[in-house]
Amino acid sequence: MFGKGSKLYSIFAMKCPRCHEGDIFETRNPYKNMSAIHKNCSHCGLRYEKEMGFFFGAMYVSYMLNIALFVTAIVAYFVLLDQYLEGWALMTIYVIITAFLVPVYYRLSRTIWLNFFDSYHPEKRGAK
Repeated sequence: MFGKGSKLYSIFAMKCPRCHEGDIFETRNPYKNMSAIHKNCSHCGLRYEKEMGFFFGAMYVSYMLNIALFVTAIVAYFVLLDQYLEGWALMTIYVIITAFLVPVYYRLSRTIWLNFFDSYHPEKRGAK
């Protein structure tokens, strides 16, 4: 399920969606130059940005991830933390966590968006 050949492997390892070998981003650390993305896969040559503005759709994925975090925080608040924490404290914690996760969401959303359009085909090495 999480091994090579699955979409989840490509997403969480941030590897090329076609060959699962090449890195999508230039650094592994999202807090160090978060937007430095390779133009092509170093292993199979897949071009990551298909056309100008290709990654605009990743904004919707990022929005979806942030909504999932917000719903999780609200449910956790009402189920577990209601008697221990005020609403304003929850929102403050949520904003801090969201600000801290911006580079992670940025990279994760771009990787998810790439995986919508490419599948695992390691035999297509060199084909763009």
